[in-house]
Amino acid sequence: MSIDIDTARKVAHLARIQVAEDDLPELARELSGILTFMEQLNEVDVEGIEPMTSVTPMRLKRRVDVVTDGGYQDKILANAPDAREGFFAVPKVVE
Repeated sequence: MSIDIDTARKVAHLARIQVAEDDLPELARELSGILTFMEQLNEVDVEGIEPMTSVTPMRLKRRVDVVTDGGYQDKILANAPDAREGFFAVPKVVE
């Protein structure tokens, strides 16, 4: 697929990049090359190949989902200028 200069100008506008008129033919050529490569990828037979999330078969490190800290409600609320019933009390903002 070939990209013309008008399409390259439109792509640059949509991408919010400023491209000088002199550089539009080069941009059109590069975009055409990218589309040609993508067309080549579509020719590859991937039937029966399972999708991958990574090129290496590696699992992410996991940790146990437990509370490791906490139970300091009284200490935290001691810093508040106004605390009531176990919560921070703040002035009313909306009438």
